[in-house]
Amino acid sequence: MFLLGYDIGSSSVKAALVDAASGECVASDFFPKREAPIKALKPGWAEQDAESWWRYLREATASVLAKAPADPRDIRAIGISYQMHGLVAVDRACRPLRDAIIWCDSRGVPYGERAFTDLGAESCLSHLLNSPGNFTAAKLAWLKENEPDVFDRIYKVMLPGDYVAMRLTGEICTNPEGLSEYMLWDFKENAPACFLMDYYGFPLSIFPEVRGTFCEQGRLTHSAAAELGLTPGTPVTYRAGDQPNNALSLNVFNPGEVASTAGTSGVVYGINGTVDYDPKSRVNNFAHVNHAAGQTRIGVMTCINGTGILNSWVKRNIAPEGIGYAEMNELAASVPVGSEGVTVLPFGNGAERVLENRQIGCSVHGVNFNVHNRNHIIRAAQEGIVFSFIYGMEIMESIGMQINKIHAGNANMFLSPVFRDMLASTSGATIMLFDTDGAVGAARGAGIGAGIYRDNTEAFATLRKIAEIRPASDRAPYIEAYARWKATLEDVLNRHH
Repeated sequence: MFLLGYDIGSSSVKAALVDAASGECVASDFFPKREAPIKALKPGWAEQDAESWWRYLREATASVLAKAPADPRDIRAIGISYQMHGLVAVDRACRPLRDAIIWCDSRGVPYGERAFTDLGAESCLSHLLNSPGNFTAAKLAWLKENEPDVFDRIYKVMLPGDYVAMRLTGEICTNPEGLSEYMLWDFKENAPACFLMDYYGFPLSIFPEVRGTFCEQGRLTHSAAAELGLTPGTPVTYRAGDQPNNALSLNVFNPGEVASTAGTSGVVYGINGTVDYDPKSRVNNFAHVNHAAGQTRIGVMTCINGTGILNSWVKRNIAPEGIGYAEMNELAASVPVGSEGVTVLPFGNGAERVLENRQIGCSVHGVNFNVHNRNHIIRAAQEGIVFSFIYGMEIMESIGMQINKIHAGNANMFLSPVFRDMLASTSGATIMLFDTDGAVGAARGAGIGAGIYRDNTEAFATLRKIAEIRPASDRAPYIEAYARWKATLEDVLNRHH
């Protein structure tokens, strides 16, 4: 018995086939092999052809089936993870009316800001837990104003995952987690946020039906099954945005648990058991995959733009030519905690939400030409990335989160012992590294939705832990280094006011 998971990213679509009993991934692949194109017709825009996701999914499925020792008839359920906050608009024939406006498109910003002002901060934050910002509803508001002929022809609007599910099943639906990505889930009322729909002038009829995250959301049609080499009637039983799904993949379901990724940008995604928000809207709040009327589970997300991209910049421009990341980590480890007074602020990849959307750039402080060398810069850069995570985690803690454990995949910055030790020892949380990814997580999620697993405990019983990193017995040097970094940041922020 097998489970099939898809991860619909903006750079590729990945498929993974998981043995339900052992939890082992028996085959996986992704397409395209070069990063998928993103169209930028104007500065700040980002669009993709929704049809291309289906083509990549088809190729990934074919490759997985060719590799796997599995009969398609033994695939019992399908799960979907997808790039968040995108907008797909279709006509009555369910054909896209235009290219999808994707997560990193910023044209919705003024529409979100206007709604936040007009409706009032208190009303938005208490009901939506966020500013309408640049989320899917704000992108749809742009479409309504700037392409009215397209808007008038809309039959349904969908998130990328909803669109792929429709291609698989012929059914159009979403869930509370999905609507919270639009910024159209009212956490006070536990229902769609009709007040924001009314404000923007959106008819309720264009939005998909709301179903559960873990349940049957449709079955594979004969035509889709024929295209993919799968069995008609296979149920789609789970769907979630990529960050909630990443948390699910790492078995993060309960208050106090945190999932983290540290690729080009970095994310700390934790679970809050109370409905609360940051008054300055520096972190994002979404309905987590297991949020329900009788069980509050809010995914609180800090996103730092300048994480792995700073480390790769240091590798290209500071580290000795030709060395890899492993050697770079060794150079960093040769310098004591705190980098002997060198401080790096890692904010050189655009406006940072945790800094209230300010752009302060990356900067290096405290260098003494008689004391410091490149190894200090290499270490201080990694410490700066860690400290930016801690800064975001403090905001998360200020709204009621307690961070005891950090779950992460064994990839990107988490491969660095310096990074891991700094994060554990500064935060006081234990880091647990696991062998998993988004597509595998989506497959396990499908197993929960299909009732193959009773709950997440059973679904993730076979999740393989690679390592556990505990805080240092003496945390004082780490806390002192963070205090200096934070004081430097506050000084720079004061100068940017």
